[in-house]
Amino acid sequence: MIERIRSFHLEHSLDKPFGFSQWFYDKRHSLIIEITDSSGAIGYGECYGPASVTQTAIDKIYAPIVMGEDPLMNEVIWQKCWKGTLDFAVKGIMMGAISGIDMALFDLKGKLLNSNLSILMGGNVRRSLVGYATGMYFDHDSDANLIKKIITEAEGYIEAGFTALKIKIGKNTNFDKALIKEMRASFPNIQLMADANHGYDINEAIVIGRHLEENNYLWFEEPLSPTQLDLYSLLSGKLDIAISAGESEQTRWGFQKMLASKAVTIIQPDMAYCGGPSEALKIRSIASSYGINTVPHCWGTQLNLACAAHFLSTSMVEPGRKEEPPLMLEIDHTPNPLRDEIFNKKVTITDGKVEIPDGYGLGVEVDLDAISNFCVHQTEQVYGK
Repeated sequence: MIERIRSFHLEHSLDKPFGFSQWFYDKRHSLIIEITDSSGAIGYGECYGPASVTQTAIDKIYAPIVMGEDPLMNEVIWQKCWKGTLDFAVKGIMMGAISGIDMALFDLKGKLLNSNLSILMGGNVRRSLVGYATGMYFDHDSDANLIKKIITEAEGYIEAGFTALKIKIGKNTNFDKALIKEMRASFPNIQLMADANHGYDINEAIVIGRHLEENNYLWFEEPLSPTQLDLYSLLSGKLDIAISAGESEQTRWGFQKMLASKAVTIIQPDMAYCGGPSEALKIRSIASSYGINTVPHCWGTQLNLACAAHFLSTSMVEPGRKEEPPLMLEIDHTPNPLRDEIFNKKVTITDGKVEIPDGYGLGVEVDLDAISNFCVHQTEQVYGK
């Protein structure tokens, strides 16, 4: 029986802000969810989205629904949360809250059953993954100097063993074209992807997409606003490069609409936002019926990283063949002590390869003492009180 639910809003002020097409970050935030069973077993999850608002949803709405339930019945709990707030939480922050609870329940379930998360997801077909390095964000320097800095940063990732990199674009089209070309000239044998964070209109996206094609990029991520599926469909019809999106989408119903519109050729749900790992498995099944691969967006702490690694370890490549291309896992390299300093056990990454975490549940271990160094607000609900 679930006896206690705690949430920890973590915050860290960065020494140096970094930016992308929409804004600059000067702080990192995370919301960590802790669920304790009557046996004393503990599961952890995290929520993607505005931590302070999501924390209120956990504390005031969902913790009372979950309290006293059997943690092994995670699907039943998901449905109770879903139905309990269906009138006003089909999408958005509250679905992000459900996602963190669902992840924590999966972690707890694994510990109660002495099982690894990938086994609970159906069994892994690979024990390691190819990681792709995400970083290379913007600063306030001149465009020319920024491109030089990005090239230098990329060299560091390649020296660390990464064979795939994802750059940020969407700053301005002249900068974007120059960066795209310079990255390919500098790293002719590296797989490259580009993420615009919905920074373009349709005309700009067509131009930049063709430039990416000329420079042999693997995919074009979030070129357009997530509200414009019709424009995504138009863009996909004009370009040969793979179009990826989905970090802003949620639930099987949301992704079904995206897939039915033929808007994208790779979907990218976030385990900490899409509805949690329970919902991600359903999303993947729907994508499979369309012949589309699911490659999670991954931004946050070791919890989300581990969850995405387990998910990909159990994924079949569509449509399947003897020599399959890898389903690559996003490895965020932006400054984030909430990812790097609050865990006793982390996901192992060596020479650009990601080991699927062993142990029970997610396979990473939270350091509560370290969490206290960053916690700006904590909530707690206890059964019967």
